[in-house]
Amino acid sequence: MRVVAAMSGGVDSAVAAARAVDAGHDVTGIHLALSRNPKSYRTGARGCCTIEDANDARRAADVIGIPFYVWDLSDRFHDDVVEDFMAEYSAGRTPNPCLRCNERIKFAAVLDRALALGFDAVATGHYARLETAADGTVEMHRAVDHGKDQSYVLGVLTQEQLAHSLFPLGGSSKPDVRAEAERRGLSVARKPDSHDICFISDGDTAGWLREKLGAGSGDLVDHATGEVLGRHEGAFGFTIGQRRGLRIGRPTDDGRPRYVLDIEPVSGTVTVGPREELTVDRIEGRAARWCGLPPTGRLEGTVQLRAHGAEHRAVVSASPDDVRIELLEPAEGIAPGQAAVVYDGSRVVGSCTITSATRARTA
Repeated sequence: MRVVAAMSGGVDSAVAAARAVDAGHDVTGIHLALSRNPKSYRTGARGCCTIEDANDARRAADVIGIPFYVWDLSDRFHDDVVEDFMAEYSAGRTPNPCLRCNERIKFAAVLDRALALGFDAVATGHYARLETAADGTVEMHRAVDHGKDQSYVLGVLTQEQLAHSLFPLGGSSKPDVRAEAERRGLSVARKPDSHDICFISDGDTAGWLREKLGAGSGDLVDHATGEVLGRHEGAFGFTIGQRRGLRIGRPTDDGRPRYVLDIEPVSGTVTVGPREELTVDRIEGRAARWCGLPPTGRLEGTVQLRAHGAEHRAVVSASPDDVRIELLEPAEGIAPGQAAVVYDGSRVVGSCTITSATRARTA
């Protein structure tokens, strides 16, 4: 097959490209220029998309012996990921930009361009596994190394996209990948992993949002009494379940910590209260994305609600676009805007964007 290898400049994508070559594919490396100002998007191990990353990817392609190009998708990334991120926070929701990037950039814009250029598939360094079922359906499963598994952020991929995707690292652990990079002479073998949100290089999400959206204000309100406990400088600086940074000088009568329970973006009101009020057992979702056929009836499986969160046993019911999830194991601090990814064993069924999470019933 003719394969485009998306090379971020990190060790995972470099080894994935090399393995695609070993598998006999005709591989071309591409690096995505996603930042309009690439010099500002990395601080140590934070961020990505810098000139440094592009150069690391180019050197890796030279060692592997494949052609290499840079594709400028910075405008598309800004419109589809960065602007979406700001809009979601403005609306009081908590988005996951990595899912949005996979959905709209890496497996939409990149894959569409690759297919138009006559390529057959896109290979990435994600840790997930693809298997072909007896009926020919391409299934996505969790990676062998559950500690590195990235199937959650790939839960937005459709069957058509999976059929044109390669994940060469799904059966490996991160130490094995680094050791292989050393053996191959790849200079990125010991390069630190990037983390946090790639376009917020210093990790200060609230500060970045304040700079982009402007200062705001609103009340911090007690859930039980309605008492105004203080003021804040922008509701976008909070997320459901947050404990630190509330800056409420007066403690509760019983000394227990307060958590963010609700965010009302129009008035700017942030409601706080005890941890038990964060517990939910009912989730509603929209914008469903199914990796294959949508589930029919009630699916007894599991859901993952955060990129590095635990699985929760659940019963899932779905219409073509809407999803209803009954958690058999309640969760805490689930915010609208987050993604719920549905699993049947290790297989990824699909995902949805959470619109509401209701409090668990009490006896």
